[in-house]
Amino acid sequence: MDSIQKNQPEDTKADLTGTGAAQRIKEIAEDAENCFFCTSATTGETEGVRPMNIRKVDDAGNLWFLSASDSRKNMELQADPHVRIFLQASKQAGFIFLDGSVEISRDRQRIDDLWDPVLKTWFTEGKDDPRVTVIKFTPGAGYYWDNKHGNFIAATKMLVGAAIGKTLDDSIEGKLKP
Repeated sequence: MDSIQKNQPEDTKADLTGTGAAQRIKEIAEDAENCFFCTSATTGETEGVRPMNIRKVDDAGNLWFLSASDSRKNMELQADPHVRIFLQASKQAGFIFLDGSVEISRDRQRIDDLWDPVLKTWFTEGKDDPRVTVIKFTPGAGYYWDNKHGNFIAATKMLVGAAIGKTLDDSIEGKLKP
């Protein structure tokens, strides 16, 4: 056991599966709004890593993105659909990494649902731009680090713990398996 955990009076470990895992993914992803989207590419300046805007998170924990059909990312995904995603909801809490796979489609209804006019910056013909594709990321497994009761309670517990010389960490972490 880690030495810091010896002084910890609370349980800080909770693996989540099924709907509990999906709900935690949804909460953190909605707060984060953006992620690091990592393909298995090992070449190029970014080696397959890039920031992406999450357009939607559904109740199953799937993340939805829009991307250009002629992008390097889409080419990398066609070669290998396995992806790792990193999320950070705030400066102090709400961290996740997820491993999963993607499906690329041109589902018109989904494009309409995910569309925002600012995306015309990248798709100059708007939501009818023939290059618009939908990426659905389905998480297989991952890991999260968060706090149990929100940032204010976590900060308060840390201050009280420091004042009394006791570990009062409000953190929680564990495996995710939607």
